[in-house]
Amino acid sequence: MDLRIFTEPQQGADYDTLLTVAKATEDLGFDAFFRSDHYLHMGDVDGLPGPTDAWITLAGLARETRRIRLGTLMTAGTFRLPGVLAIQVAQVDQMSGGRVELGLGAGWYEEEHTAYGIPFPKEKLARLEEQLAIVTGMWRTPVGERFSYAGDFYQLTDSPALPKPAQSRLPILIGGLGLSRTPRLAGTYADEFNAPFASVEDSRTLFDRVRKAAEEAGRKGDDLVYSNALVACVGKDDAEVARRAAAIGREVEELKTNGLAGSPAEVVDKIGRYAEAGSSRIYLQILDLKDLDHLDLIASQVGSQLG
Repeated sequence: MDLRIFTEPQQGADYDTLLTVAKATEDLGFDAFFRSDHYLHMGDVDGLPGPTDAWITLAGLARETRRIRLGTLMTAGTFRLPGVLAIQVAQVDQMSGGRVELGLGAGWYEEEHTAYGIPFPKEKLARLEEQLAIVTGMWRTPVGERFSYAGDFYQLTDSPALPKPAQSRLPILIGGLGLSRTPRLAGTYADEFNAPFASVEDSRTLFDRVRKAAEEAGRKGDDLVYSNALVACVGKDDAEVARRAAAIGREVEELKTNGLAGSPAEVVDKIGRYAEAGSSRIYLQILDLKDLDHLDLIASQVGSQLG
């Protein structure tokens, strides 16, 4: 089971904070550092000092880390034109020496679009499908050849489709809880499918749907990695769990139901149930980015038991 650190910087984190967490992620042996792609905070926080851009952040981290994978859960398809996104991600992949993964979603948070003057179209999933076709098509186009695309939303003519990522196949992540279009897109385009904040049983159902969709697309169901994103709140005793839950404004029992919370033994047991459902990778949503002891505890007491 791979354990990855997943952050939500729109809730209030500057680049230096993210760099500190990313370096701890690397030093403690986690597999990857991922971040959300949002420009507006959510819930009862002020979001200070303000948002950071996902791909600018990852470009900086690409030069200041050496081992961990870097990526997004999920880049909002509404934020960037697909041709521009293909350039940005390929460049950051080169800067990292081939350690980048692109999580790409349709975009959903209307308020952040309104706040920053970003169009919020109705046909988001149809646009996402075209974006996936363009980004992957540009990267697959051999150097020296041209890429064109005529869609309902995007048109590219004789693009040189440059630059290329450092990786011969840069991993694409698709996630969500949709029961038809999302599995079809994942089965067609994704290297990994992520079930965000889903129960064990719901994850099993989603994974089965994606496997079926992959087979219908002419692939093997096991060609994809299947993963979960779950909030983490781990403590060496009940008092520490309660303190960490209070720090992120959550209740312990709710976190135990909907996330990975409790003692290391409880969390290892629950991760085992996700593994039985088909998950081989967990993105640990870390909401208190100043609590590096939390990461240390997870690495030493949870990660060490998972191999």
